[in-house]
Amino acid sequence: MLSKKSKTKMGHSQSGHIRFTSRDFEPRSDSCTGQQPDVPLAVVEEILLNLPEHQVVQVCRLVCREWKELVDSTAHWRGRCRREGIKPCNASRPPEDWRQFYFLTRKRRNLLKNPRAEDEFSGWEIVQNGGDCWAVGDHPVEIPNHTVPKCFVTSYMLCLKRQLIDLKKEGYNAAFMDQLQPHIQISDWCAPRWDCGSEYQICVELLDQKKKPISTFEPESVFFPQWNDQQWCEMTHIFKDYGPGVRFICFTHGGKDTQFWAGRYGIRVTNSSVEICPCNVELESTTSESKKGKVGVKSESKKR
Repeated sequence: MLSKKSKTKMGHSQSGHIRFTSRDFEPRSDSCTGQQPDVPLAVVEEILLNLPEHQVVQVCRLVCREWKELVDSTAHWRGRCRREGIKPCNASRPPEDWRQFYFLTRKRRNLLKNPRAEDEFSGWEIVQNGGDCWAVGDHPVEIPNHTVPKCFVTSYMLCLKRQLIDLKKEGYNAAFMDQLQPHIQISDWCAPRWDCGSEYQICVELLDQKKKPISTFEPESVFFPQWNDQQWCEMTHIFKDYGPGVRFICFTHGGKDTQFWAGRYGIRVTNSSVEICPCNVELESTTSESKKGKVGVKSESKKR
């Protein structure tokens, strides 16, 4: 039996090691006793690095003070990033909060709502609705690597729609955006009908708190001739080194047909995306391509 004097608080042995039992994984206060041999903190740190990140934060961090300090340390999250090959876009601007950087990198996702017309026009603001107006095409769209069930279809006069992304609401606070300035990757897919010429337009703006442009991507309109092969083309762009102050992203796209045919024979768009990329991404600055070729597009980001 251990006497009262011989009892120790978990993690407070004179050797600088920690003690734990099977009950130590239950949330508790700083005080806990154990009868197992001491475990070096370096070993515990190695174990934590090999556990899922959410388990480390939600369970292991609550075991005792020493484990909490390990989980909260910059070294732990920097070590996770190093092991998984996660590096900041710009090595000269390392993240101030490595844990936030790690989780936002792992949670990279499309910030546009309803990009494939699966919920009609939910999430989109119609800016221009010319001719016989926007519509949703129900036929499946075959693009490289996957099939998209629906697309948006334009008419014989200009049709434009847009979304405004609030970065703070999406989890990207001002300090993170200003200090790290992560790459912002844009992608959009478009295609003409085979029997009707069409025009495609896109404009993406990085906006400040007052919704004034800081940087803009607005290439020249892309024209598709009549009697084409109807291939789907991808427009992509990455915003880099755009400076501090970005709080919103405005994504606008659309077009029309060039034959002025009644109905909806204009450009089709779908599978649009806007992603915040805190770590390096390998992608050409701007391209427009399809399965069987490329459509040249001159495009640059214009800073305010």
